[in-house]
Amino acid sequence: MSATQQVTDVDIAAAGDQGGIGQALRDYWTRVKGGEVGSLPAVLGLIVLLILFSALKPSTFFSYLNFANLLNQGTAIIVLAMGLIFVLLLGEIDLSAGFTAGTAAAVLAIALTSWGLAWPIALIIGLLTGTLIGFLIGVLVARLGIPSFVVTLAMFLALQGVMLLIIGEGGTITLRSDELLAIMNKNMPTWMGWVVWIVVVIGYAFVTLRGITARRKAGLASMATAVWAAKTGALAILLGVGVFVLNQQRQIVRPGKVACEVNDPPSPEGCIPVLQGVPWAVLVILVLLVGLTFVLTRTGFGRHIYAVGGNAEAARRAGISVQGLKIACFMICSTLAAVAGVLIASRDNSVSPTTGGAQTLLFAVGAAVIGGTSLFGGRGRMIDAVIGGLVIAVIANGLPLVTQQSGIQYVVTGLVLLVAASVDAISRKRSSPS
Repeated sequence: MSATQQVTDVDIAAAGDQGGIGQALRDYWTRVKGGEVGSLPAVLGLIVLLILFSALKPSTFFSYLNFANLLNQGTAIIVLAMGLIFVLLLGEIDLSAGFTAGTAAAVLAIALTSWGLAWPIALIIGLLTGTLIGFLIGVLVARLGIPSFVVTLAMFLALQGVMLLIIGEGGTITLRSDELLAIMNKNMPTWMGWVVWIVVVIGYAFVTLRGITARRKAGLASMATAVWAAKTGALAILLGVGVFVLNQQRQIVRPGKVACEVNDPPSPEGCIPVLQGVPWAVLVILVLLVGLTFVLTRTGFGRHIYAVGGNAEAARRAGISVQGLKIACFMICSTLAAVAGVLIASRDNSVSPTTGGAQTLLFAVGAAVIGGTSLFGGRGRMIDAVIGGLVIAVIANGLPLVTQQSGIQYVVTGLVLLVAASVDAISRKRSSPS
């Protein structure tokens, strides 16, 4: 290698550090003005909602107990939205995901109660139920060419009937597994929450720094070291505050009595403070977020999804198996819907014909779109499901504290979804060439 080439490589590798945080912010603002808004509207909306509800109901909304409840309410919606992102990236839709969750949960409950199987085997059967449903949908869409809207609408109706056949009208199956019930109703030891925090922060710092180093060695533009440090520090602070809050005393229990709130008046029996930790459901979200983000951003399979979503015909001519990819994405979506069904059953302690129904699917689609995933395909990230899911959870949690009129919740959620879809459409117009 010549001396000139060596100098050039060094200059390119160091280019990321020359601009620093200021240049990174200017570049980001340029992308936003060009239509690449990503999750920015959802993040700003989440901040506004948190401030608004905290100001209106500071003693109830802004409390340790309600913070944990908020995460619990949003977990299943987030997981369902994660699955939907795979099909939305292709420009498709799955209207049956909610009842796929309910059907998988019903099969799981039957396997535990009627068949008497151990919970790990019953869980596998429940998840495979979701995978099978996704395979059937994928084949009908990819092989036969039936629009996904029609196929999944048909499955939406059919799976309701399947759940009624399994459970019976008005019936309920109790989830008989302490291990599965613990997912949504138990918490980690306080020390474990901090261990997870350390692992996540160090893991993020290592992976991102490794990527920066690799890009610099290849002579490609990379993130400035100052920006990397700022992002890592912000992540550490944000997650650290979350762990700290969740490790606080958010519930008090009288000996031999039912739980009482932290602000309850003193009682003759006395109240024992219970120091609760991070819910296990949060760990489920973290594992799925890391794993699925890796699939979308670090594998050929993930890159092919974006390619098909951007231009299916061009992807086909490039040698990508579009049909196989669609089938795989619908299978992933339905499998994650089955995971969401397990979470819903764990939270409710039972499965009924309404599990996964009502507004579950609408909230999940709303979460993905509000978070920044495009309805037109080719644009979206796993973190969108988390951010959008938190927005939905905050609305669902905060509005009932402000007003008892449930209709307002639907109106507000619908308006938020409409605004998110409008932002998506406008940003695509601005980013597309004239």
